[in-house]
Amino acid sequence: MKKYLLLLLGLVLISCSNNDFTTEKSLESKIVVEGWIEEGDIANVLLSTSIPVTDVIDSTNVLNHVIRSAKITISDGINSEVLRVKNDKDRIPPFVYFGSAIKGEAGKSYSLKIEYLDRVIEAVTTIPESVTLKNAEYIKRNPADTTGYVFVKFDDPISQKNYYQIATKIEGEEPIFVPAFYGNLDDKNFETSAVSVQINRGIILFPKTKFTPYFADGDLIHVKLRTQTKEALDFWNSWQNEIVNSQNPIYPANISLKSNIKGGIGIWAGYGQSTIIVKTPPKK
Repeated sequence: MKKYLLLLLGLVLISCSNNDFTTEKSLESKIVVEGWIEEGDIANVLLSTSIPVTDVIDSTNVLNHVIRSAKITISDGINSEVLRVKNDKDRIPPFVYFGSAIKGEAGKSYSLKIEYLDRVIEAVTTIPESVTLKNAEYIKRNPADTTGYVFVKFDDPISQKNYYQIATKIEGEEPIFVPAFYGNLDDKNFETSAVSVQINRGIILFPKTKFTPYFADGDLIHVKLRTQTKEALDFWNSWQNEIVNSQNPIYPANISLKSNIKGGIGIWAGYGQSTIIVKTPPKK
């Protein structure tokens, strides 16, 4: 069974210096949220409490911090629904809150309300217009190589401001789309509306095999271009900075992670989306 940690938000740690360990452990844990709703799809939410910086980090301890008994309500301003929770054994942690009635629509705003014990956590997000992914191609540096990178192409609409995230999922290896490393893009940095970008594999915790930043022969790669809000861009950029600075994404170097969650930490994001499947040569 392939088991992976869903990105890392269930493991966001509150960092402190060595002198502050005792004080930090006495503080109330924070509610950690990773929630999203894509255009044409239902809402998904992962919920946990933060793990003290001094605790052992392993899959068992992760499960001890998962929240399975919260009431989570989403609304589009007219309709609302309470999310259900399911056990997905292909994931760590394996519990995901999910919707069914409300599906994401571009241009609409969606509110999130989480009720757990005596806490109320809230957030609001909007789904930007989707941008079509025109092409995605697996390219090797040398023909004899058995590994390569993915290059994507899309046209950035000149008439609108856009923020992007590119994510990938390898069929049979990864149960979720993983944000590509340096795959968060602000269109102010584009020199032309015709965009071509190299994609490196994103980091996922507790993988079955050793992490590598490239793709390999035999992979069936799902590539997704997401449009996102500025708040989501800021969150994912700060998340990526923690990986770069600390070399360990479950152990942030500081508490600089951006958030749009009122009463907790993390992200509630709306995404536009366009997906292409890339086939690689058979594995030799």
